[in-house]
Amino acid sequence: MSFARPWATSAPRRIGCMPSLLLRRTLASSPTKGGAWQWWRWQRTAAVASVSLGIGGYVVYNHDTAYLVAASLRRCSIAAKVTCQVSWDYYRNFPDLPSDSDSAEEQQHVLAKRSAVHLRSAERVRAALMKNGGVYIKLGQHISAMQYVLPAEWCETMQPLQDQNTASSLKDVDHVIFRDLGQQIEGMFSDFDAEPIGVASLAQVHRAVLRETGEEVAVKVQHPMVRTYSDIDIATVSVMFEFIHSVFPDFKFMWLSAEMRGSLPQELDFRNDKSNAERVEWNFAQHPDIPLAVPKMIRASERVLIMEYVNGRRCDDLRYLRLNSIDPAEVSREIGRVFAEMTYVHGFLHCDPHPGNLFVRPRDGRRTTHGHNFDLVLLDHGLYRHLSPRFRYEYAEMWHALMKGDTEKIKHWSRRLSGTDLYILFSTILTGQNWSAIETKSLAKSTAPAHFSVGSMMKQHPDILRQITDVLSSVPPVLLLVLKTNDLLRMVDQKLFADQPLAVQQHAQLRTWMRISHYCLVAIRNARSQDIHHSVSRAGFLQTASRIGRLTMNWITFWIYDAALSLYSAVLSIEDVFIRWRAKLAL
Repeated sequence: MSFARPWATSAPRRIGCMPSLLLRRTLASSPTKGGAWQWWRWQRTAAVASVSLGIGGYVVYNHDTAYLVAASLRRCSIAAKVTCQVSWDYYRNFPDLPSDSDSAEEQQHVLAKRSAVHLRSAERVRAALMKNGGVYIKLGQHISAMQYVLPAEWCETMQPLQDQNTASSLKDVDHVIFRDLGQQIEGMFSDFDAEPIGVASLAQVHRAVLRETGEEVAVKVQHPMVRTYSDIDIATVSVMFEFIHSVFPDFKFMWLSAEMRGSLPQELDFRNDKSNAERVEWNFAQHPDIPLAVPKMIRASERVLIMEYVNGRRCDDLRYLRLNSIDPAEVSREIGRVFAEMTYVHGFLHCDPHPGNLFVRPRDGRRTTHGHNFDLVLLDHGLYRHLSPRFRYEYAEMWHALMKGDTEKIKHWSRRLSGTDLYILFSTILTGQNWSAIETKSLAKSTAPAHFSVGSMMKQHPDILRQITDVLSSVPPVLLLVLKTNDLLRMVDQKLFADQPLAVQQHAQLRTWMRISHYCLVAIRNARSQDIHHSVSRAGFLQTASRIGRLTMNWITFWIYDAALSLYSAVLSIEDVFIRWRAKLAL
C-alpha cells in the first residue's frame, strides 16, 4: 500500500481543503505554485540539519564524553536485559522442591527442571558478563568461588571466567604507560613482549627488560577503560541485585555488590599492590623456614606496576611439579602455613588466593634457608584485609570449638562472629563439612569425606538458600572475604591431591584441620597472654607471682595440645609413605 504525501497531491484537492483567506495569503506570498509547502519543507530540512550539525559538533568536540555515555548505556542495557531474562525465567519456570509424597520419577523430573533453569540462567549471565568485561568478569569470578552458597550449576558455569579474559591491545597498553609514567614503551624498555603472559579481569602482565638497568621485569598494566566504567558498573550491579531482591525477597546478595564497592578502589590503585607486597615480605622475613617469595616491587603508579620477573608455574600444575620433583603435599602444606600465619598471627590477609596468584618456582633445597626444593611465589597483592586482634581471637575460638565438637561454644562464638543464631549453617559454611562430622567430634579424626553441598542440602531443607543469605548478609564484611579465602584454598587443595590415592587425600584433609588447630592454639595463647598481662593493675609480689603462674599454665596447656597434634601429623606422614609405596607396587 502506498501513502500519498500532502505536498505531492493535486492543486484543486489542496485548494479545496484550505480556507479561502488562508489560501489567498499563502499564494500571494509564494513565488511559485505550492511554494508554501516547499518553504516549510526547506525550513524543516534546515532545522534537522542544524540539530544534526550541533549534535555532530558536540560529539566531535567532546568525543570521549559522548563515547563514554554511549558505551555506559550499552553496558547497562546488557545488564538490565539479562537481569530481566533471568528473573522472568525463574519466576515462570522454576518449580518448588518436590514433596515426600511425590513419586521418585516426579521428584527426579522436578529436580532436573530446577537444574535446567539454574544452568540456563547461569549461561546467560556468563555471556553478559563476558560482553561487558572488566568489573563484570570480577563479579563472575566471585560467583565461581561461592560454592558454599550457590548451586553447582552457577559455580561451574562461572569457573571459566577465572582464565578467560580479553587482552588489551599493545597500543592501549602503550597509552596507559605513557599517561601514568610519562614515557612510552620504547623509551622505558629495551625489550617488551607484545603478547601478555597473563590476562586478568582488571589488568594484564607483560614480560619486559628495563632499558636503564637491563633487569628482566614483569609489567602489570590496567585495562584502559576499567577505571572509567567502574563506578557505573558497580552502581548497575547494585541496582540489578536490588531488582532481583524485589522480585525474589529471599535473594539477599546485596552484600556482594557492597563488598565489591569497598574492594575495587583498592584493587584499581596499583600503589596498594606495592605497599601490600612490601608489608607481606617484611612479615615473613621473620619466618625463614617458610618458602614464601614475594616479587620485588620496582615502581608503581595508579595503573602501572613494574616488578621483578619470576619464573614458575601455577601451583596446581601437577605435571610441572612432577617434572621438577616437587611434592604436591609439601606445596599444600606450605600454602596452608602461609595463609594461617596471615590469618591468625599477622592479621594481614591476602584475599584472592586462586591458583593463578600462587606460583611454584623450583629451587635447589640445599641452597635455601627453608630447606624445600621450591619457592611459593605470591602474586597480585591488590586485595588484602586487616584482621583485628579481637577478630582473630574470636575466629580462633570458633575453629577450636569446631575441632572439639563443643556445641555450646560453637553456638556462643558463632553468634559473636556471624550475628545470627544459625550456628549449624554457619559451621558448615566455615568448614565445608556436614554438621554430623562436627557434632560427633570427628572433624579432626575421621578420614571419611563429608563435604557440605548446597545442592544436597536444598533437597533436604528447601529453606536453606534463604538461611544462607541471612547468614551472609549478617556477618561483618571482613568475615565474608575470610570465608571466600577459605573456599579458594580448599579448591587449591583439591586440585593438588587430585591424582593421589584416596587415603592420601583423606590424610591431607586431616593435616589441614590439624594445621588450623595449631594456629588457633597460637592465637588463643597469645590473646590470653595479653589478657593476663593487662589484668594485673598493681605490681606487688603476689600479683606478679599470680601473673607468672597463669602465663606458665597458659604456655603448658598450649604445648600439651600442640605436641599431640605434631605427633599425630608425624604418624600420618609415615602412613602416607607406605600408602604411596603400595600404590607404586600395584602399578
